[in-house]
Amino acid sequence: MRLGLNLRYLGNLGAGPDPKASALYVQEAEQLGFSVAWTAEVFSSDAVSLLGWLAAHTSRIDLGTAVMQIPARTPTMTAMTAATLDIISGGRFRLGLGVSGPQVSEGWHGARFDRPLARTREYIDVVRLALRREDVAYDGEYHRLPLPDGPGKALRLGTRPLRKDVPVYLAAVGPRNTTLAGEIADGWLSVFFQPESGALHLANLRAGREKRGKDLTGFDVVATVPVVVGDDLAECADRVRMYTTHYLGGMGSRGQNFYNSLAVRLGYADAARRVQELYLAGKPREAAAAVPQEFLERTALLGPVDRIADGLRAYAEAGVTTLSAMIFPENTTDGVRSLRAITEAFEKSGAGG
Repeated sequence: MRLGLNLRYLGNLGAGPDPKASALYVQEAEQLGFSVAWTAEVFSSDAVSLLGWLAAHTSRIDLGTAVMQIPARTPTMTAMTAATLDIISGGRFRLGLGVSGPQVSEGWHGARFDRPLARTREYIDVVRLALRREDVAYDGEYHRLPLPDGPGKALRLGTRPLRKDVPVYLAAVGPRNTTLAGEIADGWLSVFFQPESGALHLANLRAGREKRGKDLTGFDVVATVPVVVGDDLAECADRVRMYTTHYLGGMGSRGQNFYNSLAVRLGYADAARRVQELYLAGKPREAAAAVPQEFLERTALLGPVDRIADGLRAYAEAGVTTLSAMIFPENTTDGVRSLRAITEAFEKSGAGG
């Protein structure tokens, strides 16, 4: 297993820390041997711009999007962006994609949120076609290039990508989406991954790989995990409580929240319903208080270094190949200290082989 760093929820950009702090964290992670740093986007800062900044301030660590939103860009625009970031980073870019949810897709991007699996399959088809520098001619249900009734013609990516096989990752929560990730992607981006239920996720991924005549060899199973190192377990949990609340309560509509549904499948139906009710009623603090301590402890790495080490070992044994730590520092000094403590725990765990 390798270590990664997810920059979300670290500062005033909304999807990551301010540029100087982000460079500081990623440079520290690079020195500590982390394999990759990820940026994100919802409807504040975008995932791409910050990666350009980070590419200029680093030299070895991979840089990825976790995720770029599929409804926000045409697939050819995504291919252009991927090729550009791979060039300026010297071949260190990883393309993480996700469909987002109905609120963001329809409310922010004006894109219908229907049949997301079929849309995703076509989208990645076109991205890969473009990155291979083939003429982009595609006759799908949702993507038709060129349009059949106009003057357009099939075009080819004008720049020469550094790599035609930029790694593609897919964020997925539900079983069918996870199977799709195994089938069409090079890696899976997960949230709220619990080692004790890892076998179920891997079974879905394996089913997708088998459709292509492959197994999980070389496939990157990425778990994005909140990590807070400290002696007081309850205090550590409180640092990640609002993050978890936002996902269970507000990421999606009342009738379609993938993360809330995941909590239900993990055995927290009553709590998930209560958190969502309070959050949507405009009571985020009460909603946060309703998140069970047990859920936080099962979906985050919390506590002293030795406890974190035990957790890291459990993730590796569950089949995770990259654990992307999401830290919640009080300031940059605390953030750097957290990264060093995570590295210490990783070394103690023996999870790196």
